[in-house]
Amino acid sequence: MQLHSNKLTRDEVLSRHFPDFTPVEDAAVKGLSGGSCLIEHQGRHLVLRQHHDASAPDFHFRRQYHALKALPATLAPRPLGFCAGWMAVEYLQGETCTTLPGSQPMASLLYHLHQQKGFGWRVTLLPLLQHYWQNSSPLRRTPQWLRLLQRLRKQGEPPPLRLAPLHMDVHAGNLVMTPEGLRLIDWEYAGDGDVALELAAVWTADETSRAALIAEYARLAKMNATALGLQVRRWRPWLKMLMTTWYEYRWQQTGDQHFIALADEGWRGLMNNREER
Repeated sequence: MQLHSNKLTRDEVLSRHFPDFTPVEDAAVKGLSGGSCLIEHQGRHLVLRQHHDASAPDFHFRRQYHALKALPATLAPRPLGFCAGWMAVEYLQGETCTTLPGSQPMASLLYHLHQQKGFGWRVTLLPLLQHYWQNSSPLRRTPQWLRLLQRLRKQGEPPPLRLAPLHMDVHAGNLVMTPEGLRLIDWEYAGDGDVALELAAVWTADETSRAALIAEYARLAKMNATALGLQVRRWRPWLKMLMTTWYEYRWQQTGDQHFIALADEGWRGLMNNREER
């Protein structure tokens, strides 16, 4: 279903394209944020996802729809329709994970994703880091932040070991255990990139858990575990910087003090890592 229109409100999308569906008011529904909602008709549930980042180009949102169209149902929910500012996707029946599954199911899921055909656009971190710098509070742009950004720019992103389609936001809240197995939701940051970057970006509980994930992934992918682990470590400073500056960006957008507390914690970690080298 292709939904053609200018930007619409939720009620306009419902009345024009899903007149038989009604919103389900449940704030705890998985994967819903930024104005997205769950809708229902005769026991069938869909998710209306909204393009909620006004500073991001519209084509970023369309990319998410195309990524979902390219992926099998064994990895992600099916996309059902798209219009400017909104997309309709299948609602996955199952339980949202509260903790990251073990290394074996996680490595299997990621390896399955990385075997798919590429999306056609690259994940590049430096433009994102520059975007977060430019769109964060001027009062928060410290000389230390600028120096770290300039160091990464001079260093350049690590050349990829193996290119593949990536999810780039793998954490427990984006994993749903369905009757058919694990599935990933929220593909906002998906694109093609280094498999080691994906492993570096997974929100593991600790570095021991990350090492177990790397070892199991290397076994499945028939890669050298030592080389893969070294490549993941090369990406980790980029990911720590990306997450910390994303918190700054989100604080500027929302004013939510939770984000500024997370950003402060991130800066302390980055400064400590720098002093230890």
